[in-house]
Amino acid sequence: MYDIEQSLDKQILEQNKSRPTVFITEAGEPRLLEAICYLTKYIRPVIPAKEKDIRLVFERELSHIDKSRLDYMLSQTSFLEIKNEKKLLKCFAEEYIAAEAEEGNTISMSDAEKTVSDPCVFGIFSVRLKHADLVVGGSTHEPVTYFRPVIKYLKTQKVCSETGVFVLPDENHEKIYSKNIIVFGDVGVNGSMTPETLAHIAVDTCTIARNIIPETVLPEIQGAMVSYSNHGSDEGPSPILVKHASELVPSLLKEYKKQDERYGSILIEGEVKVNVALSHRSARYYNKGTEDDWDGPANVIICPNLDMGNLLYHLYATRFPEAKKFGIISGIGFSAVDLARDCTSDDIRLGVKATILNLLKKENWEKTPEDTFFKRYRILSINPGSTSTKVSVFEGEYEIFSEELNHSAEELKEFDGQPVSSQYEYRKKMILDFLEKNNLKIADFDAVAGRGGLIKPIAHGTYAVNSAMIRDLKAGVGGEHASNLGAIIADNLVKGRDLNAYIVDPVVVDEVEEKVKITGVGEIKRFVISHALNQIASARRWAAEQETFYENINVIVAHMGGGITVGAHCRGRYADVNNGLNGEGPFTPQRSGSLPVGQLIDLCFSGKYTEAQLKKLNLGAGGLIDLLGTNDLREVEQMIEGGNDNAALVFEALIYQISKEITSLIPAFGGESIDHIILTGGMARSEKLVTGISKVVNTLGCGVTVYPGENEMQALAEGVIRVLQGKEAVRTYTG
Repeated sequence: MYDIEQSLDKQILEQNKSRPTVFITEAGEPRLLEAICYLTKYIRPVIPAKEKDIRLVFERELSHIDKSRLDYMLSQTSFLEIKNEKKLLKCFAEEYIAAEAEEGNTISMSDAEKTVSDPCVFGIFSVRLKHADLVVGGSTHEPVTYFRPVIKYLKTQKVCSETGVFVLPDENHEKIYSKNIIVFGDVGVNGSMTPETLAHIAVDTCTIARNIIPETVLPEIQGAMVSYSNHGSDEGPSPILVKHASELVPSLLKEYKKQDERYGSILIEGEVKVNVALSHRSARYYNKGTEDDWDGPANVIICPNLDMGNLLYHLYATRFPEAKKFGIISGIGFSAVDLARDCTSDDIRLGVKATILNLLKKENWEKTPEDTFFKRYRILSINPGSTSTKVSVFEGEYEIFSEELNHSAEELKEFDGQPVSSQYEYRKKMILDFLEKNNLKIADFDAVAGRGGLIKPIAHGTYAVNSAMIRDLKAGVGGEHASNLGAIIADNLVKGRDLNAYIVDPVVVDEVEEKVKITGVGEIKRFVISHALNQIASARRWAAEQETFYENINVIVAHMGGGITVGAHCRGRYADVNNGLNGEGPFTPQRSGSLPVGQLIDLCFSGKYTEAQLKKLNLGAGGLIDLLGTNDLREVEQMIEGGNDNAALVFEALIYQISKEITSLIPAFGGESIDHIILTGGMARSEKLVTGISKVVNTLGCGVTVYPGENEMQALAEGVIRVLQGKEAVRTYTG
């Protein structure tokens, strides 16, 4: 049986767009609530009810749902009581009055407010006025109270229709339907039919089929406009209707092909008997001696009237209860899902996903226009490096723009011999100039996020910048590093304003148990320093993709860049990680990694190197630089392609050492199973490296996911947003 849900999931993620805001009209319906628990990866649900009331529904009727999944769904949902939304009610009522006035109806304000207070109408007008992207309902409402208002108030085209999609169970249906897929249209909208309407239905039904079913599954979408007549073999109103509609199809289809070349794989045949549409054998007999080359079978059936379309949909739904089925409405901008009264939770899930996919494929859709239900906080992220400062502006999860502000050696020369904190005025001015160039000022932001520096060890989380933190950064308690400027600049930018500065998961995050820090030399304890920001952000990202929390997963994250750190994340605790800055772990493009202690001692006293030179080998001139003369992994791969055996050996050693570091963290989970391995950082862009590591660590049996790059600016913004949304408590640094 073709896995349509897996296909929809894959295609939605490939669109790489924001999650649409979806208004759920039937708040207490268990089937809908169960479906939402498996949709939060793709949607932002809005439920017109109190959270506690929704929890009660789960306790009474959905106790089989895993608690962590439920909690995650609720954390991703916006709850509201319609009666308290006075501003929206007034706005919706005014729009409702205006819409009715266009049809010659006069509605009072009190009557309008009463009408739009109904969850169905409230949801529809939330979409109409761009506060939401999609409204879902119909499972407990008659068509006149949900479906018909959807068509009336959300219509964007002259002709609307509803497409019914079935994937039939694995029996013998593939002899009739390729991949057991059959699509029907129109199954729900048009009670009266004209040739123009039927032509639009034919093209819209087939383009929807093409949108959701890849060419690799159905190379061609073959639509048949069915009738009791086959190409003029009989007479009557229906054959005439279908014949005239068929004549209009080519020009309509031509316009669609201009929008997307994929629609070139659509073929639509008119005035075809149902048996001819579905059977090679029937087609051969009925078309014998004619010029028609239709050989069937069709995978899309376009019905000449609503009765037939509705009959076929419900006939197949009852005849094949195990079929995967759902409906999609066209002509309304894919802004609503209409559910059958007897739908299942699976039907709901599929219908929402299919409609979302069609919405995301619209070129003009990027995000919900209004942020009424999910506020898009504006965050300024600042990440100072040794010779540049990265600055990004976020609105919610969206990076609006960013820039890397470079600092020349000549400009930095005046700060020689001074603490790195002395640069903050110079760098702050560059940031303000950047904002001014983009017509922004600090007052336009909800918060400022600075990259955390070398403060004293702390637990992971988002910290408000305070005087204790600024004191320790200026004093260089953990050493001098450009990242120390992040909090200092952020704090200075917000001073005197009604907004806060934060840092998120700095490199000094330390949640490692004392036993992990013990070494065989009493004077030496392991020191924890790592790419905590990207490590934890990557683990959170994977958890969200599983529709759960960081606190519920066991994962190993390998950050592979100029430095390599491999960390164990055990149910919300950063349980162990190598000190990638001071010589632990695999060698890297420019760092030596762990070395045999005896040989290192011999080297230290050999007289060949000074202390400074040895420190440089450890950090800055070791690793690939010392082994192959480059710190660029791409160059190493080019060497291998050119037949350099030594480069190939070093590359294999890198794969081995990273894999060994990953598998060495098994004890950190205390006997619990590991859910997943995540590869991230700049070197995760190397397919050769990722393939090599994945092959070795697959023995753990938990799967590997790759998130290339460091994503630090996004991680800073997301950490602050979690605090502003109330999903995470802000932490206080005490020094």
